[in-house]
Amino acid sequence: MQIFDQKKNLEAFLKSVKIEGKTIGLVPTMGALHQGHLSLVSQSVSENDVTVVSIFVNPTQFNNPNDLDKYPRNFQADIDLLNEVSSEIIVFAPSVNEIYGKNVTSESYDFDGLDKVMEGEFRPRHFEGVGTIVETLLRVVGPNKAYFGEKDFQQLQIIKKIVALKNIGVEIIGCPIERETHGLAMSSRNERLTETTRLKAGFIYNVLETAKDKFGTESANDIKDWVETQFTKNETLDLEYFQIADEDTLTPIKRKQRNMKYRAFIAVYAEEVRLIDNLRLN
Repeated sequence: MQIFDQKKNLEAFLKSVKIEGKTIGLVPTMGALHQGHLSLVSQSVSENDVTVVSIFVNPTQFNNPNDLDKYPRNFQADIDLLNEVSSEIIVFAPSVNEIYGKNVTSESYDFDGLDKVMEGEFRPRHFEGVGTIVETLLRVVGPNKAYFGEKDFQQLQIIKKIVALKNIGVEIIGCPIERETHGLAMSSRNERLTETTRLKAGFIYNVLETAKDKFGTESANDIKDWVETQFTKNETLDLEYFQIADEDTLTPIKRKQRNMKYRAFIAVYAEEVRLIDNLRLN
């Protein structure tokens, strides 16, 4: 396994890879890897000649400094997990200075409203930070394909928008959510939960599944009211938002229409840890 911490060295290495006509897959991560990340890495390894995994906790996408400080970091554990997938993975683990220099700020983007709802509403400028680091990684690595988990579905749609806006020649691959045995969507933040709360957080997925069942016969407003009631009764989890939206535009639903794909989005606090999830409804 080769590990790079400087852009110029990684670019020089990948230049020779591209000259040989080999395909490159990129899996951007913030470390604290789990099975969800590894499923993305495994797919990239199976579909490309070379796979690059970035490990970088991006400061510009955190609107809460405490969340940034508490974000789990264990670089050696990440490397050990990646080695279990393939010893030929290329790791890019830059410093904040390497990515941003002395100006740790995000770029501005016109996301066509994709950033104004749900995560964008509760995390100001979060997606500008995401866009900045993802665009940087795409330009440094120049991959044929880049892989992102559908747990961050709004982020996935925004990354597709960036690629279109900036005319970046890469195929963005959305990959299914990996879940723990009790249904909780796998996330690096889960490591901050106590085991008891982690088990209880499976309630989030149970609510989403019931919302999906209700979606066939009940209105979106009635389903939203039902979800909010369920969390009012829950002493462990605090609901931040629940929204049913068009899958492509992320526009909140007003009235169900035929031939439209809808998805339920949710954000919940557990032990001051913020958890998000989503589920396609039809």
